[in-house]
Order: sequence, then C-alpha cells, then structure tokens
Amino acid sequence: MSTKFLGHYLHPMLVVFPLGLFITSLAFDLICLASGNPQFGMAAYWMIVAGIIGAVAAAPFGTIDWAGIPSGTRAKRVGLMHGLAGGVMLALFVICWLLRGMAPAQPTALSIALSIAGVTSATIGGWLGGELVERLGIGVHRDAHSDAPSSLSGRDARQSASAGPQRDRFFGGPKPAH
Repeated sequence: MSTKFLGHYLHPMLVVFPLGLFITSLAFDLICLASGNPQFGMAAYWMIVAGIIGAVAAAPFGTIDWAGIPSGTRAKRVGLMHGLAGGVMLALFVICWLLRGMAPAQPTALSIALSIAGVTSATIGGWLGGELVERLGIGVHRDAHSDAPSSLSGRDARQSASAGPQRDRFFGGPKPAH
C-alpha cells in the first residue's frame, strides 16, 4: 500500500502541522502567563485541539510507511522509536487539553510542564525522523540525485532536470526569461 500523494509520502507532509501547532500553543501559553492576557491561553487551547486532530491524521500514514521498512534493520528500530516519540507527544497534549477542562484559557503549571515535555518528545521524534530519511535513506527515491526532474514531470528520476532545452534548475521547467 502506498501512502504517496503527487509522488511524495503523506506522513512528512502532514506532521508539520501538529508540530507547529503544538510548539506555538506552548509559546502562546507562556505569553499568557507572562502577560496575564487569557486570549493567548484560549488561542493556545485551540491550537492544541487542532494539533491533536493533525497528529491523529498523520499517524496512520507513518504507521503504514513504518510497516514497509524491512524487519530486523536499524531503520525499523529507529522508526519504532520515532513513532513512540510521536505517540508520547500526542498523549501529553491530549492530557494538556483535558486538564484545561472548564477553563481552557487558563493554562496550569502542570499543563505547561506537560506541553514542554510534549515539545521535547516532538523534537526527539523529529530528530529520529531525520535519521530515518537523511542517514538511513528511508523514503528517499532509489535514483535520487541533486539534478533529478520533478516528481510531477513524469520523467524518470535517473534523468537530469537540465536535460534537453534550457531548463530551470530548481523546478525542471523552462528557464524563466529575464
């Protein structure tokens, strides 16, 4: 089963949303505490809600991608740790959301501590995801190279984007006129 859309895996495309939302929710909670302005706390609350939804949407695609990694490899173990770090992050932010209960605009000390732990878990998980791609080559096209054509071009990745008439070096299309 493929979890690709327009030639790229969905999981890396989707995880940026919950990560950004969770990190920004922590920043807004800290601003709320420093300023006493509950509007920042309320914004943080809704970012947590949106982050939870985004993480739940991204997780199945990561699980499917992980299932395709060969068993008994370092990549499989790193992928498992990556997924567990993401699961811990999600659990911590769900607890933060539940702790806010009837006072969503008022972050508690425990909620802030859990948010910090959640962002830390997200950072560890992100590093592990980078290890999977950048060090272990998981999710990287086998014929990838620095001048491969766009995945939208329909051309073989072994070709060069600059093959043929003058081509734009970043996108593979015609070179823009100046």
